[in-house]
Amino acid sequence: MEHVSGHPVTSGQGRRLLILDDDAPLRMRLAKAMEKRGFTTSTAESVSEALKITSGQSHDYAVLDLRLEDGSGLEVVAALRDSNPNTRIIILTGFGNIATAVSAVKAGAIDYLPKPADADVIEKTLLADSDSLPPPPDQPMSANRVRWEHILRVFEQCGRNVSETARRLGMHRRTLQRILNKHAPK
Repeated sequence: MEHVSGHPVTSGQGRRLLILDDDAPLRMRLAKAMEKRGFTTSTAESVSEALKITSGQSHDYAVLDLRLEDGSGLEVVAALRDSNPNTRIIILTGFGNIATAVSAVKAGAIDYLPKPADADVIEKTLLADSDSLPPPPDQPMSANRVRWEHILRVFEQCGRNVSETARRLGMHRRTLQRILNKHAPK
């Protein structure tokens, strides 16, 4: 076993994987699981550390946490794409919503998975044919949750202005206020 930036690495030509997550136990468990599946892993716990690693080497794959103490995993996407335009990137997050999923894909990620993500699902997603659709999620969002996410996204796009959001959604302002004051549906 060799080391990259002080982190253990196993050999696996053409399967270099960067794992960026500030949760150390999760990061190390995922690295070990992916090494058993034949990946060479580099790990980082911050955006700055990941950017240092990507400046020294290219990666074929990356699993990036969205929210980190020093920024967003989306900041690392451009650096990965600069070193290898074909890098297949997955964004992981415990704070999933449609708006961040769209941002992740627009930034260059191939998929967006909620935490905790199983190593088998991550491997299948990383290695999936880029022309095929990903398999349906085991527990997709309910229709009520999708509706709530859409309303919340429009609300954010309208600068959190209730009247403007209600006008654009074609609903009464008080109805919108009641929806926004409730907890997100499951």
